[in-house]
Amino acid sequence: MPATTTSATAAGLCAFIDAAPSPFHVVAQVAAELAANGFTPLTESAPWGSSEGRHYVVRGGSLIAWAAPDSADIGHPDPAMPFRIVGAHSDSPNLRVKQHPDLWSAGWQLVGLEPYGGAWLNSWLDRDLGLSGRLSVRDGNTVREQLIRIDEPILRVPQLAIHLSEDRRGVSLDPQRHVNAVWGVGAGPASLLDYLAARAELAPADILGWELMTHDLAPSGLIGRDRDLVSAPRLDNQGTCYPGLRAFLAALDAPGAAIPVLAIFDHEEVGSQSDRGAQSEFLPTVLERAVLARGGGRAEFLAAAAGSVCASGDMAHATHPNYADRHEPAHRIEINGGPVLKVNQNLRYATDAAGAGAFALACAQAGVPLQRYVHRADLPCGSTIGPMTAARTGITTVDVGAPQLAMHSARELMGAADVAAYAAALAAFLTPEADGR
Repeated sequence: MPATTTSATAAGLCAFIDAAPSPFHVVAQVAAELAANGFTPLTESAPWGSSEGRHYVVRGGSLIAWAAPDSADIGHPDPAMPFRIVGAHSDSPNLRVKQHPDLWSAGWQLVGLEPYGGAWLNSWLDRDLGLSGRLSVRDGNTVREQLIRIDEPILRVPQLAIHLSEDRRGVSLDPQRHVNAVWGVGAGPASLLDYLAARAELAPADILGWELMTHDLAPSGLIGRDRDLVSAPRLDNQGTCYPGLRAFLAALDAPGAAIPVLAIFDHEEVGSQSDRGAQSEFLPTVLERAVLARGGGRAEFLAAAAGSVCASGDMAHATHPNYADRHEPAHRIEINGGPVLKVNQNLRYATDAAGAGAFALACAQAGVPLQRYVHRADLPCGSTIGPMTAARTGITTVDVGAPQLAMHSARELMGAADVAAYAAALAAFLTPEADGR
């Protein structure tokens, strides 16, 4: 089993988040680190040779990586070898750029924005915002992808003055009218695409499509009296992507009885129903092709899936000190109290007894405490990639996470010690012993 300490640190998480303002930048960061550790990218549209060794596949803002043992290392080929999967998602709630973004009102030049996912809109007001994402760019008679990232305060969604509010306790935000960003003054709208083209050294006519989103420019950091808290944007769910990557790399040095897999999906915050979301065929297709490339067939893939387990990693609700009554009273969740096992009887989380046992054993082997979360029965419970992953693949799936406050806010809060503890638990989960499930 891996050691209980890993290279995951709170400072490392902060650096990861600040370098990855969009799902595409998350995947680019992960892919770069995988390449530095001997992983080879595979293209879905091309035949795969032997998939022994270290490989990854990218589909937009999603990525799947795995490390299959060489036959010489285990003494014989085993195409039915099961998988241990850590799942996460690369997207976070934010404000995204509309297709006709250029607006003008009352002498202000505006950029039209639309909420993505369950963004807590009031948290996006009065913040200096940059832009990031990807462009589809004309390249002769073909189209190529180009990442873009502007870490400058070009946008701001201004709050209404308290003197103009009908209710001084706060305003009710209309997502159609109240979240457009100011970015200049003058007669008539300015062209956002012209601006982006100049920054990307492109002709405006060559930008054929875009997925662009805002991000808060305040850097991530450690706060609190003892600097034991992480203040950062996008902890949901880069707070899993980073420990998951660290755990996956740690598992390479401690091979167990299963093939370790890291699966990072886009579009979780809007239901995962896309070509690269957890409801797509991306994961089962990649896993089956990996089995086929190792000499197996459909029967071996089904056998491998039947013996596999997936940890669906997403962030968990810590008990809020100012709203303790909004939590299940018998299930208090503490910051810096260790990873969280999430259970919901109505299957908003995929955890069952078998999955719970696998993760609890991993935490024990990693030497970290385990917390158990249940949502209040009189409040609607959010969901994760867990239930849909279980349904799409038939793989035993357990929902887990690290505790945080301010979920879906533009800026969130988690415990600094929970980063390493979460990574250690996931690393142990990825390397089960031969007699473990």
